Amino acid sequence: MRLKNKIALITGASSGIGRAIALKYAEEGARVVINYSGNPKGALEAVDEIIRNGGVAEALKCDVSNYNDVDSMIRYVIEKYDRIDILVNNAGVTKDTLLMKMTPQDFEKVIDINLKGTFNTIQCISRHMIRQKSGRIINMASVVGLTGNIGQANYAASKAGVIALTKSAAKEFATRNITVNAIAPGFIKTRMTDVLGDKVKDEILTKIPMKKEGNPEDIAFTAIFLAMDESNYITGQVINVDGGMVM
Repeated sequence: MRLKNKIALITGASSGIGRAIALKYAEEGARVVINYSGNPKGALEAVDEIIRNGGVAEALKCDVSNYNDVDSMIRYVIEKYDRIDILVNNAGVTKDTLLMKMTPQDFEKVIDINLKGTFNTIQCISRHMIRQKSGRIINMASVVGLTGNIGQANYAASKAGVIALTKSAAKEFATRNITVNAIAPGFIKTRMTDVLGDKVKDEILTKIPMKKEGNPEDIAFTAIFLAMDESNYITGQVINVDGGMVM
């Protein structure tokens, strides 16, 4: 119960990595708020699973790219639980295509959710964490934000922005007992990777020293560590969870 009685808000937690983090946080004793946008079924299933196992959870719909919606969500959680100890910015989308074929709308959509959404939640929650003089903010980046990738100019730009935002926020909040870190997943088995063909997957695996894909739980365990009180001297860092893909 390393997160006992902590209040955790996880965006984009109806499936994949976000859901895995929510379930593991609940196992560790946290009270979990599962944010979702377009997958209410997945969010409610995650809540039900947590409650069946004796945990506390609820689902909240919110488009993280909409500042007013985010502000309302944060205010609701604060009013109900009196605090938010942990924020995990996991909400994200992809709209992959070659740069020369990418529409402005495809670029803006990914930036709005992945990067602007992360800014919105941090900005809205910061005043509350400063007031309570503590907090853990964990942003989901990507190894693509470090290396770039063909067909993912929008996604790579958004995740590189998340990394820079993480470091800037970490410096601003360092004296307020608020840590801000990022996790950069590599090739993780999720709905996003399931749509890839076997040839593409095999090509990716050749670039991973461990020769295997990761699981959402691998990211969740890292997110537990960064949320613990014992990680209070770690801030502004990007932790790759990628089987050695990027060194």
